[in-house]
Amino acid sequence: MQVLGIVAVFAAVGAVAGVVWEWLWDAPVGVAYQDQWFLEPAGPDYAFSGTGWYVVVALVAGALTAFALGWWWPRHEVASLAAIVVGSVLAGWVMFRVGHSLGPQDPRVLAAGKADFTAIPSDLTLAGVDGEPRLFRLDSAAMAAFPIGAMIASVYVFAVATGRRSGRRSGRRKPAVETPPAG
Repeated sequence: MQVLGIVAVFAAVGAVAGVVWEWLWDAPVGVAYQDQWFLEPAGPDYAFSGTGWYVVVALVAGALTAFALGWWWPRHEVASLAAIVVGSVLAGWVMFRVGHSLGPQDPRVLAAGKADFTAIPSDLTLAGVDGEPRLFRLDSAAMAAFPIGAMIASVYVFAVATGRRSGRRSGRRKPAVETPPAG
């Protein structure tokens, strides 16, 4: 049940992160020319803004979600870690789908039949994604941002902060082997 809960939380956070991604992003504007769309002005700094914001939002959302789930739902670390991996990949995909669907339509489709030099905003997508990304194939390196953020937080919670759950709050550790009293 814990595994399904973790995956479900990640999917929900991915949807919210997609809304945040679309909200933060400013659509660069291009023009239609001879039934094709061209980014104007062209350049990587204009075309990269969607990918850049995706990475920032996904890293933060993945890290905060994994940290919260690992801290407040600390049982079964191995199963939780596996669920965090699956859930964070799913969340990255959901984030893309939600953000992309909220953003403007594909400008290449809109440019067909428009008068030359008609301004058309870009769609919200990621660098390297050709069409819609498939769930089990990372079309863009940016799609790894959600799992990377989640894994960084998971390593901290499960490896560094485990003392809070193991009964070592007093600072005294139980010996690994009990020795009989002398005497």
